[in-house]
Amino acid sequence: MRFVTCLGPDGVEEPAVLSADGTAVTPLRWLGLPCDTLTEAIPQLTPAVRAGLALALSAIPSVPLDAVQLQSPIPCPAQDVVCLGINYMAHSDEAEKYSADAFATQHQDAIYFSKRVSEAGKPDGVIPRHAGLTDRLDYEAELAVVLGKAARDVKAADAADYIFGYTILNDVSARDLQTGHKQWYFGKSLDGFTPMGPVLVTADEIAYPPALEITSRVNGELRQKSNTALLITSIGQILEELTGGMTLLPGTIIATGTPAGVGMGFDPPRFLQSGDTVECAIEGIGTLCSTVI
Repeated sequence: MRFVTCLGPDGVEEPAVLSADGTAVTPLRWLGLPCDTLTEAIPQLTPAVRAGLALALSAIPSVPLDAVQLQSPIPCPAQDVVCLGINYMAHSDEAEKYSADAFATQHQDAIYFSKRVSEAGKPDGVIPRHAGLTDRLDYEAELAVVLGKAARDVKAADAADYIFGYTILNDVSARDLQTGHKQWYFGKSLDGFTPMGPVLVTADEIAYPPALEITSRVNGELRQKSNTALLITSIGQILEELTGGMTLLPGTIIATGTPAGVGMGFDPPRFLQSGDTVECAIEGIGTLCSTVI
């Protein structure tokens, strides 16, 4: 099942189910789940409830997709996004070449950081250029994992039981701020730096662990191409390590890292400029498009 958040003709922003053919949406409140956000709805959307929704959809009216405006599936995350840094080997190599001081790692431990998101960027939305603050604007296509229930002391072998679904996240980065501050929070968290979507696909639609082609294109040119099976630290390992010391709440978003091909990895680097269009795509989920302004 695929969930979205949309702005309807009545001006109401709400979570909805996307039809199987991708042409229409049905608000959750029409299906008896009066939730304002997907974050609120996720704990209630158990497999049994989703099965009931699937049966009810045929008898409930829908709204044509072109009559609504898609927003990020989770426009305002309840907590910072949990992110993995340097989690594909080829990306590790290119990052260290760009700045050994900032990115050198022996791959012995996962690199975690958080990303502040006041409002996630919507599909076909914009990435602010932040001219005057950064001259090195970069893109990062990533698979994002969304948890479906509270997770504490989870074993890697049981991780799949805690995953609600998956979406695409572009971990936009200001490389000069990231390397200059010797930590990643500020350079990753500027307004507009978290485009996410276009849909949230439930975990039952994607075999676990995900082995999905992941790509990015800038102005139509292929920049990144890899597979999510190549994560250095797997999703199961991430959940086991983090929940060994903290509780992750339903709706928690984990961005699993980006493969090689980001702008800083080229010689010379190829950073984003105003007017550039970035397309991040993951097999089985869709394509997330954004334009730099």
